[in-house]
Amino acid sequence: MADRKQNRKRPAPSGGERQPKIGRSAQEIRLRQTREGWELIHPRCAIDRAEDMEEVQAMLAGGEIDIARDEILWHVDSCREFIDAHKLLGELAYAEGDVKLARGHFGYAFRLGQDAIRRAGNPRPVPYSLPANQAFHESGKALALCLVQLDRRDVAAELVDQLISYDPSDPLGVRTLVG
Repeated sequence: MADRKQNRKRPAPSGGERQPKIGRSAQEIRLRQTREGWELIHPRCAIDRAEDMEEVQAMLAGGEIDIARDEILWHVDSCREFIDAHKLLGELAYAEGDVKLARGHFGYAFRLGQDAIRRAGNPRPVPYSLPANQAFHESGKALALCLVQLDRRDVAAELVDQLISYDPSDPLGVRTLVG
């Protein structure tokens, strides 16, 4: 699998050539209303990388942690609002026992969704049942868990309240983290 990373075709940086500018809104997470509630609409750069994330999962399954991490970092460098990738970086840090770093990655992933919700006027609900919202909610739960482990229960409790406001059914059981 290491060959896969080396053979990957990436755009080479060009000398003085300017890259076309992509509007900020094209790279931002947005929301749309569905019958079930509000759904995060991930930026095109994140959607286009879904297959690459499957390759990253295969690398991880094969024990190629460092190569997978480098691949994920490359993805978030070129697509800052890639919630799934930030969440995966948090999971890697947590698995390695670095709770502070995990908190940072999970926090960033969660904040991306929060910012999109704020820009849309704070609509509710933003249910976990919609697949596009799942990494956002899972990042929030993981962030709360990190905060509890770092003895920041007060901040974790506020976060749990916010998660419950997005999906009162509490499908991930976040109430149990602080209650």
